[in-house]
Amino acid sequence: MLRVVDAAAVHAALPYPVLIEALREGFAQGAEVPTRHHHTVPRPGADPAVLLLMPAWQPGAATGVKLVHICAGNERRGLPSVQGLYLLFDGPTGTPQALLDGASLTLRRTAATSALAARLLARPEAARLLVVGAGALGPHLARAHAACFALTAIRIWNRTTARAEAVVAELASEGLPAEVTTDLAAALAWADIVSCATMSRTPLVQGDLLRPGTHVDLVGAFTSEMRESDDALMRRAELFVDTRAGALAEAGDILLAIAAGALDPAAIRAELAELVRGSAPGRSGPAAVTVFKSVGYALEDLVAARLVVARLDA
Repeated sequence: MLRVVDAAAVHAALPYPVLIEALREGFAQGAEVPTRHHHTVPRPGADPAVLLLMPAWQPGAATGVKLVHICAGNERRGLPSVQGLYLLFDGPTGTPQALLDGASLTLRRTAATSALAARLLARPEAARLLVVGAGALGPHLARAHAACFALTAIRIWNRTTARAEAVVAELASEGLPAEVTTDLAAALAWADIVSCATMSRTPLVQGDLLRPGTHVDLVGAFTSEMRESDDALMRRAELFVDTRAGALAEAGDILLAIAAGALDPAAIRAELAELVRGSAPGRSGPAAVTVFKSVGYALEDLVAARLVVARLDA
């Protein structure tokens, strides 16, 4: 019988320390991950939605596929912008094993992947986190980074301050040292780690404002027209990505910088799997500014879904 796993159960089954370690092992092991299907779906009276179909498999172990809608403007209806489902199959027989809530799985695996990259790229003593964007992913990025670093302060910035205040209240109730900031420029100059999760089409993270040694995590811009960082950051930073194929196909932060002449594609230093395996070095030194740009990788969903099922069966 097909197991159905709702959002609450997904979140409960994926504590960040456990998920981050599972992702580290997953990236080290690898999987077969075809290019994801990316479709624009018109919506009368609203901006088009994006439909993603993301398959992955580990031969002989498991196959999974995520079907996701990304609907900008959902927040005005009190809904997350990411809506979807994940279907996990048994590898040897192809038997469906579980149908999982896709939005919660995406939030968890995205935040955990960012934290894994930060663990490999940020300075170990990093203690001040700035989260840019207070959507559904914002608090998860704070929690995941807090699982990897001894954070003394977390600042949340959002275009709508009330939303930042709500996220701060949520994090503070969990004992995390969160506070609202309304001065983005000052916060960028303050932070050791900047984690940005927005759907911005204009740069928010300005490279000239960052202190030496800062690590920047760019999560939100997942199409070639979106960007969260400016050309100055791309000129300055040591750049790492979840995958080169995804970054060079969809990451506006990278593609728009290349088009402006601010970035050479050859400047991408490594994929996350190469960092995990130790086949590529991380930051060159304590003063380097590092950037991790992700657009999402179906391996992460497969690892997270398998972990949910394993922990429910334990």
